[in-house]
Amino acid sequence: MTQNQYIIRRKLNILELGETLGNISDACRKMGVSRRHYYDVKKAIEQEGLEGLLEKSRHEPRIGNRVLGEVEQALLDYSLHFPAHGQVRAANELKKRGHHISAGGVRSVWMRHGIATKGLRLKRLEAFSASEGVVLTESQVAALEDAKLEKEAHGEVESYHPGFLLAQDTYYVGTIKGVGRIYQQTAIDTHANVGFAKVYKDRTAITAADALNSGVLPFYDAHGIRVHRALTDNGAEYCGRGEQHPYELFLSLNDIEHTRTKPYHPQTNGSVERLNQTIQNEFYAVAFRKKVYGSIEEIQADLDIFMEWYNVERTNQGRYCQGRTPLQTFMDGLELYQRHVYESETVEIQDAA
Repeated sequence: MTQNQYIIRRKLNILELGETLGNISDACRKMGVSRRHYYDVKKAIEQEGLEGLLEKSRHEPRIGNRVLGEVEQALLDYSLHFPAHGQVRAANELKKRGHHISAGGVRSVWMRHGIATKGLRLKRLEAFSASEGVVLTESQVAALEDAKLEKEAHGEVESYHPGFLLAQDTYYVGTIKGVGRIYQQTAIDTHANVGFAKVYKDRTAITAADALNSGVLPFYDAHGIRVHRALTDNGAEYCGRGEQHPYELFLSLNDIEHTRTKPYHPQTNGSVERLNQTIQNEFYAVAFRKKVYGSIEEIQADLDIFMEWYNVERTNQGRYCQGRTPLQTFMDGLELYQRHVYESETVEIQDAA
């Protein structure tokens, strides 16, 4: 006998005993229940039949407290396009679009639809993409699942103005069928969190220098400032003998001081490690599920679009950004840069005198 069958049988015994004795009070006394319980059982039988005798859940959903249907649908659509975003980020982005929902409300909707974790939301996107005719190759899926995320760094460095310190790192993206191994040269201004990313098929001193020459330094030149110092790890692409090493030579020619992190301490370069993780979670994890890439140029084109959005539209919670976008923080910091240059020149004049 199941639990439900036992519950139904016991409640029926109350009614049958009452009919047999012809006295409801005696029947209730013998069964150890109240008269109110007897009449509740009788009413449930009359209205719902045997199903009415089953225990009712005390945790029934309060439909009136749920978010509006249009807000819930907006969240589900948003989560389909940005599955890597957490509940706080999703709530904030929806508010910008006129849909007001709390972070807890976001999680409630996700749990109701079985997409409470990032992995489940990514699988939902993958299923959607497949239904639309975009099929991922086995190598792409393997590259995505096996991608090793760098540990989130917790260290912070002092960075007084834009251009004060540029952090650079090499990130292994994965092996893509038809393209091959993909490496990413990542750089970030540690004050404004303006980021730069370029993909290559190898990791050499030439590609490390090219990343600065082709995208990073032209950005600073366009705003009339220069990079004072570069922070990298001790990888072979960054460290070598002076003029014999292309990257070291490039820094010297551009009057950029080179600082290296302490070995086996990636948290020293925490800003660029976090940027690598952001690009992995919000770009690669989504892009490789939606599109089959045939060349490194195609990947770079989409990566450029993402980095433009990252710098111009995406709010940043970094130490100096405080909710502003990286580009806003950069532009607001130009005055700090000019002040620093003026103070430095003043000190040099005083020392010369």
